[in-house]
Amino acid sequence: MAVLEKIRVKFGLVISIIIALALLSFIIDPGTLESALNTMSSKYDVGQIAGKNISYTDFQSDIDRYTAINELMSGTVRDEQTQQQIRNAAWQELLDKYMFVKNAREAGITVGQDEMVALMGGEYVSPAIAQNPLFMDETGNFSADRLKAFISEVDSDESGRLRTYWNYVQNTVHNQQFYAKYGSLFNASGMDNALQLAQAIQEGNTTADVDYVLALYPVVPDSTITVSSTEIRDYYKKHKEFFKQRANREIEYVVYEVVPSAADVAAASEEMTNLYEEFATTDNMRSFLSKNSDQALSTYWYKDGELSTVNREINDQIFGGAKITPVVTAGNSFYAAREMDSRMIPDSAFVKHILLQDEKAAHTADSLVNVIKKGGNFSNLVAAYSVDQASAADGELGSIGWMTQTYMIPGFEGVFEAKVGEPFVLTTQYGTHVVLVSQKTKPVAKKQVAILAKTALASKETFNNYYSQANTFATLAGGTYEGYKKALDSTKVYSHPATITEATANYGAIDNAKEVTRWAFDAKVGKASNIITVDNNYFFVVALKEANKEGYASVEKVASQIQDRLYSQKMQETKTKELADKIAGCKTIEEVAERLGVQVEHRDAMSLGSSSVEPALIGAVASAKEGELYGPVAGMMGSYIVSVSNRETGSFYTEDDAKNLSAQKAQYLSQLILAVMQDYDNVKDNRDRFF
Repeated sequence: MAVLEKIRVKFGLVISIIIALALLSFIIDPGTLESALNTMSSKYDVGQIAGKNISYTDFQSDIDRYTAINELMSGTVRDEQTQQQIRNAAWQELLDKYMFVKNAREAGITVGQDEMVALMGGEYVSPAIAQNPLFMDETGNFSADRLKAFISEVDSDESGRLRTYWNYVQNTVHNQQFYAKYGSLFNASGMDNALQLAQAIQEGNTTADVDYVLALYPVVPDSTITVSSTEIRDYYKKHKEFFKQRANREIEYVVYEVVPSAADVAAASEEMTNLYEEFATTDNMRSFLSKNSDQALSTYWYKDGELSTVNREINDQIFGGAKITPVVTAGNSFYAAREMDSRMIPDSAFVKHILLQDEKAAHTADSLVNVIKKGGNFSNLVAAYSVDQASAADGELGSIGWMTQTYMIPGFEGVFEAKVGEPFVLTTQYGTHVVLVSQKTKPVAKKQVAILAKTALASKETFNNYYSQANTFATLAGGTYEGYKKALDSTKVYSHPATITEATANYGAIDNAKEVTRWAFDAKVGKASNIITVDNNYFFVVALKEANKEGYASVEKVASQIQDRLYSQKMQETKTKELADKIAGCKTIEEVAERLGVQVEHRDAMSLGSSSVEPALIGAVASAKEGELYGPVAGMMGSYIVSVSNRETGSFYTEDDAKNLSAQKAQYLSQLILAVMQDYDNVKDNRDRFF
């Protein structure tokens, strides 16, 4: 938010300067001023969709609305992943509003009022309604009564949250219907016609027995094959669309990672030694570890091999019979382990329950235990008494399913030691449960283990030492790229080259480095940064070599890429022609192989409809006459010469197969609809600039 506030302040200042200049000098006409303001405004927009500028303020308002919806549905989850999902949902709504629905309507698609009534709870209930947990009954099925009850509460909700959510649901139903109709229209229009299907069936049913040789292209470049600058420019003009690019920055950076010094490691080792005796004897392990260890006391039951995730030596010693291990060193980390308990415990248990939540829950639970012990039907009791009517893991009401230590309802940990077939009562945060364990896996030896763990951390002196190194480099660089290069020569530090976009947040294994990206996109070419600190553990100094605008890469930028492509094409043509001259006069594929010094390859029943064979070879086989040499034909890695000895037409590839393949292709293409629309409507997504 501090960055955004800085942007706002900077934006306001620049506008004030332009307006002042216009008033004082009278040289900026209204059209020029408007153009300047529009250009500056777009820089601080989150994006543009079909000509509509999306301001940061408006987008943040949408994010706040989606955040409220998320909190209503799932609680106050505010982790970065959830926030990213919320931002994506808010952006998608804008794409639907300003782009997709508009384009669908232009294609003749409508969603009428009567249609919406039917979708919102009438004859044809939308999946967005039918699959919404708020509108389901105890059996997990859509309930019209639940929907009506919710709608009746919307207007009486003073907070307005229910209205916000209901508007969201209606909008989702509306847009989903547009997507369904547009998708159906697209898929229907993308089907192959009768001639295309007939050709696909013929190719799919045609097989050939083939002998061929592959003459590989040379690996060493051929100096006789040249590509001129004129050819490069001509190719660029004809294929300019290939070289579209996002705005990017070419940077170099050095990074100083703060790592513990030898003295820091020695200090951690000494601290571990001093703690070891108390670790071996303490009666209050939970309190001891919470004060002294990087790992808290765990109630997890480990079996042999699982402690290797901590340290293999620790695992081998504990399961080799040691009650306590000596201190084990692994890099900058130190471990010691002590066995706290040992038992034979199964890996999993199949659990059923009846959940009670009223004031008489404890009394009812005791009564139900007695009924079950006397042969009462568990699932019938679930249907009659349990608040949880959704659990039916094996198709029987009340079945939660197999529980493990990692898939466990809090409070149910005792099921591993419960007797199979004997119901019992337990209380959790959810209420009172009548629990029945119906099956358990075979018990295995497991141990509860306390782990004293210490990882050496950089001391203040070490931190300051790395900062001083980074500061020395930044000082030598003096804020310029030229100075940066001199600082490299002086300090012999490795410089990392990188081409980044505004979405770049990670540099190698270093996460959360968006501040580096922001500097690069705000800086001028030829400048070097001061120290940029990331996670208080990495010190960056960055130099900006080049700034490339969104649009098309210049011909100079892509010249080497084009040259490689044209060289490859020329080389394939040249070598294929040379190959044709070399095998002139050969009558059989064996003669060709002998003359070229290669082996003959053979394929039985090669399908002409195969997608796993190189197209050049398929094309050669399709064109060759039986018993005659065909080729050479240029392929990706070399040139093919083929000889077809037998060609057969079957009936194993049916019209249904061809139609299914056509439908699959149409389905794949339908996934590109939004991407193509965004390109057509010139959608600009600048969210990475702000988030």
